[in-house]
Amino acid sequence: MAIINTQIKPFKAEAYHNGKFVTVTDETVKGKWSIFFFYPADFTFVCPTELGDVAELYPEFQKIGVEVYSVSTDTHFTHKAWHDASETIKKINYPMIGDPTHAIARNFDVLIADAGLALRGTFVVNPEGEIKVAEIHDLGIGRDASELLRKVKAAQYVATHPGEVCPAKWKEGEATLAPSLDLVGKI
Repeated sequence: MAIINTQIKPFKAEAYHNGKFVTVTDETVKGKWSIFFFYPADFTFVCPTELGDVAELYPEFQKIGVEVYSVSTDTHFTHKAWHDASETIKKINYPMIGDPTHAIARNFDVLIADAGLALRGTFVVNPEGEIKVAEIHDLGIGRDASELLRKVKAAQYVATHPGEVCPAKWKEGEATLAPSLDLVGKI
């Protein structure tokens, strides 16, 4: 079954956020746009480059009403230790969810069961809790936060402009398309 347009499944987990441990649930994320940004493990190689990239654009995500949740199968305690030890990770102001039971990784179908790690999975969730964007990478392939920001803006635009769609490479303020019989074969 495709994950797009499905509801996120119930979960409850602890996160490290702004110097505190906080509880995050499926209900916590409803009411605003959210990003679930899965990565394999703390204290690794590609992961800090990605998380740092998202941290740099986090103010832009916040401006458009989006909360970012990074998720790995580490504990929230490990997230705090990594935050304290790494100059790159110290820049993170978004919640870092611990998923040591693998429940959230299973819910989003990114768990590598025999390794106990998550694939690099990115999911954009609308305020109703529906998954609107899903992207999954192998462990060695890093992601680009600016492209993620573009996709979130496109998802938000489509959600607020029924009957319009965003073409390839669409950026905020550019022309969209209104699918109709008149456009068939003319693009």
